[in-house]
Amino acid sequence: MRTPLRSMLSVPGNSDRFIGKARDVRADALAFDLEDSVAAVDKESARATVARTLSEFPAAGRELWVRPNALDSGLLEADLEAVVVPGLDGIHLPKADDVATLVQADHYLTYLERVRGLLPGSVRLMAWIESAAGLAHVEEICRASPRLDGVSLGSEDFTASLGVQRTRDGGELAYARARIANAAAAAGLSSLDGPEADFRDIELFLSQAELARSVGLGGKFCIHPGQVDAANRVFAPTDRERAWARRVTSVFEAAGEGAGAIAVDGAMVDRPVYLRALRLLSR
Repeated sequence: MRTPLRSMLSVPGNSDRFIGKARDVRADALAFDLEDSVAAVDKESARATVARTLSEFPAAGRELWVRPNALDSGLLEADLEAVVVPGLDGIHLPKADDVATLVQADHYLTYLERVRGLLPGSVRLMAWIESAAGLAHVEEICRASPRLDGVSLGSEDFTASLGVQRTRDGGELAYARARIANAAAAAGLSSLDGPEADFRDIELFLSQAELARSVGLGGKFCIHPGQVDAANRVFAPTDRERAWARRVTSVFEAAGEGAGAIAVDGAMVDRPVYLRALRLLSR
């Protein structure tokens, strides 16, 4: 499993001002948006802006993604035609309700990589799970394409598909979060929790991020730069967790492969605990 992204910041693709502000944001990834934040009349110009941005934007260790319009919008092909250029790390595909959607997007990307001389498979995919149908197929979706890198929960669209309201405690997302986290882990993929619309309420963002992490999601999608530091903090191991992991790995490795279970700080540690400690340190 790849090291998960702790934070991905949405950047409206039609706004030079927001793109400029994103230059100094320390998100693990930026997602230049052509979908929800861009009005229909601005779609074409946004494509050109994002394509130009990808060619000159200072990645500075961050991954650069694009969220295009959904396949059923009729705009996906033109979006990919515009933005599959050097500098693009991945496509964050919305409305990934079934395997066929991922397969078709994969075909488009394979063709564009070939005709533009890009390394085959270099443009990765991340699938937005945004409906009850998408969640029902999430295990199959997670294995739909070798270029699939992760899955994200689209909280607002998902709850709309269920006909329920978002609540402050997030109970309506508990099943979706756990199922997406499990499906992603089983397939060796990363996973992102969905956004929090009230970007001023950092306490709410933190509480929901903690819930997401507790069930195995690896990071959070952010809609405002002010949320990024909170996401990075929640989804990074704490000093105490790192110290525990170092003790576990040190003692377990010193005991040798034939030791079986050993005691560390008064608790029994066997190979699954050792592997969990290794995974934590890899983050």
